[in-house]
Amino acid sequence: MSKFAIIKLGASQYNIEEGKTYEVPKFLAENGKMNIETILATGDETSIKIGKPTVEKAVVEIEILGVEKGEKISSRIYKAKSRYRRSRGFRKQLTKFKVISIN
Repeated sequence: MSKFAIIKLGASQYNIEEGKTYEVPKFLAENGKMNIETILATGDETSIKIGKPTVEKAVVEIEILGVEKGEKISSRIYKAKSRYRRSRGFRKQLTKFKVISIN
């Protein structure tokens, strides 16, 4: 197991590892490199550091790969005896990023 961190993006918290790719709900960011500084905990095989509320001087460097659409969710409405049928579809927008380093 390599370095890991628990970060806060928006209202959600994510457990991330160095070198992996993740898809999260869309947040405002442009393609390219970006630093995240709201880190709640960091660690590796031997030690862990927990913040109160965040870890000081800790930075996670990520690379934004792009914004994509998620899997389609479809719903149908049917009302008996009135010949009413309706179907809807929805695709959630996701931001895809890769964790470069955890310091």
